[in-house]
Amino acid sequence: MEAAAILCLGNAGEKGEQKMPLLGAMVNCMAVVLGASLGLFFKRGLPEKISSTIMSGLGLCVLYIGISGALSGENVLIAIMSLALGAFIGEWLDLDEKLKRFGHQLKADSSTFAEGFITSSLLFCVGAMAIVGSLQSGLSANHETLYAKSLIDGIAALVLAASFGAGVMLSGVLVLIYEGGLTLLAQAIEPYMTTAVINEVTCVGSLLIVGIALNMLKITNLKIMNYVPAIFIAVFLCLLVG
Repeated sequence: MEAAAILCLGNAGEKGEQKMPLLGAMVNCMAVVLGASLGLFFKRGLPEKISSTIMSGLGLCVLYIGISGALSGENVLIAIMSLALGAFIGEWLDLDEKLKRFGHQLKADSSTFAEGFITSSLLFCVGAMAIVGSLQSGLSANHETLYAKSLIDGIAALVLAASFGAGVMLSGVLVLIYEGGLTLLAQAIEPYMTTAVINEVTCVGSLLIVGIALNMLKITNLKIMNYVPAIFIAVFLCLLVG
């Protein structure tokens, strides 16, 4: 119901915005890049002890975000099947290792780079605001939801980049691709993006965020990237069940 209510906000934007359906996604991308840039700047002056303490505190916050989102699910079987099939596909493709190699090619700490990219990407892309805000931009040139999300993501990117580094900045590109794609395809996919689909995608994505939090707290060492296909499988299963 929450997603449907957000989607009903406003029917039309300004004439200038109608000519730029991707404006909301572009602003969100720039907010992430700017926030991450500031985070990288502040990171240089942080002692290791303080940085470690901040990381643990951030892990608790991420855990809260993950648990809150996971409770939006309505069909536990979809979550279980999505994670099982997603883990199989991700492990078969070895997505985690591929991302680490990409980070190494960029001359970044491959482990920190990958963790930062995955953590920030999931936080910024999973949830009703990203999906519904993008559909609003594509259907009615109303960017208000993505503007609000941009402010939240910019602040989060600052904090994340101070802990994880450059991987957070790259997630801004993924945000643009993800939200921009949804915006451009809004007319075609809007009938399928029901409240049930959005809730299940949010649930599965949030379970991965819980896994990220457990890694940040050094409780587990999960290869989260290998579970990411579960998000797309959740969409397929929701449409299949119907």
